Amino acid sequence: MSGRRSYSPMQWARRICQGVFLCLFLYLVMLARWNSDEPSPLLALFFDFDPLVAVATWLSTHTLAAGSLLSLITIGVTLLLGRVFCGWVCPLGTVHHLMTWLGHRGRRPRAREARSPWQRLKYLLVAGLLVMALFGAHWVGVVDPLSLFYRSMTAFGVPAAHYMVEDSATSVYRADPKVGDWHVTSVTEPVYEFFRDRVFVTKRQGFQGSSLIAALFVLILALNLVRPRFWCRYVCPLGGGLGLLSQRPALRLENNADLCNNCGLCARNCPAAAQPDQPGQWLKTECFACWNCVATCKQGALHFALASPIKKPVAGNMDFSRRAAMGAVAGGVVALTGFRQTPLAQGKIFEPSLIRPPGALPEREFLQRCIQCGMCMRACPTNALQPCALEAGVEGVWTPRIVPKIGYCMYECNLCGQVCPTGAIAPLSLEEKKTVKMGLAVFDKNRCLPHSYGRNCIICEEHCPLPKKAIFFVEQEVTLPSGEK
Repeated sequence: MSGRRSYSPMQWARRICQGVFLCLFLYLVMLARWNSDEPSPLLALFFDFDPLVAVATWLSTHTLAAGSLLSLITIGVTLLLGRVFCGWVCPLGTVHHLMTWLGHRGRRPRAREARSPWQRLKYLLVAGLLVMALFGAHWVGVVDPLSLFYRSMTAFGVPAAHYMVEDSATSVYRADPKVGDWHVTSVTEPVYEFFRDRVFVTKRQGFQGSSLIAALFVLILALNLVRPRFWCRYVCPLGGGLGLLSQRPALRLENNADLCNNCGLCARNCPAAAQPDQPGQWLKTECFACWNCVATCKQGALHFALASPIKKPVAGNMDFSRRAAMGAVAGGVVALTGFRQTPLAQGKIFEPSLIRPPGALPEREFLQRCIQCGMCMRACPTNALQPCALEAGVEGVWTPRIVPKIGYCMYECNLCGQVCPTGAIAPLSLEEKKTVKMGLAVFDKNRCLPHSYGRNCIICEEHCPLPKKAIFFVEQEVTLPSGEK
């Protein structure tokens, strides 16, 4: 290659794959609300391919959902080709890639970056999380990239987009601005109707704690301004797990030292700090196989080639010492111990506001399976399911609970169990779901009209959906505070 290439077929192939998988992920987020009667079996597709979710669920429950066997495909591809899932498939990785490109566009070229010891953090994190899962604390969903992205879109992204479209269209409609005889609403109304009927379909959702979820999501995106793909490089536990599997990939980067003039252009364009500029020191566990380094090399010194996985690659290694591994294990045990010290976790108190959805497994088993993805909340037609704050303790943060003041559990709905990707909410049939007791309704006699004021009121009986009413009224003679019978 005599000059710098303006494009690379492999780069464009990777960008197309990233765009397709990102659009598919967002489509599945929206699909959870479109087919409310018959949920699509594809809703959990990305979670089924997530090996971190599969391994953590297996460690915590010693069982595995059938769909999670698809994660073996991800594991096999990683063993063969390295971390291509991070570079070509992961939807959150694609968003980080876009943020990196937007944040550094038009700025001075980045300085050449060497590997940082902080890149080991993701390996320590995945080790600590798996140790916690082994002892029954399934906290992987808090930081798993697919769960994090789905939860952020459910709690903030989609509702925010719905709000902007709905309220901006309403504002234009009320103002009815005109340019001569032409009304602006002739453009905005068809656009609004398209989004209302084809994209959002149902009423806008709102979630408690969405500000915190949004703030954390914006923060990890903003970190791309500090380092390209900061989350993927330093924190992502799924990337760390896939990196540990990429010890002897068949797809390997080769640097021809005779052609390389050590300009550092490939290192500046590497989003993973995988050291493509250093012959024999390429970090196979860090590389996303994005092809940026190959495409930007003016000398043609770099190329990817296939080699036998049996043959040990000539490459560098991240310093992952035995002491660091033991520290990660100890950190996981300490975190687990801290989670279990609260009175709620030990079963000494009961939190009355913690109402789990119908079909939820017993609390301990539920927490061993739930990955805090928010899919059940997204599918709930009444917006009754809300993310927990600390109602279930730190271990149960962002797991679903029913908040009756926001929405009610529909008698003819069992969607939450049908869409749950890990079985934390059992997929009950509609008839089974109707017999489940989630709690007991109580009423305050001081506020009840018949009790306090002697007035007729049967609203709660009318709204009770059971064929044989659980709430019913009887006529009794009572003495009012005035002495009247």
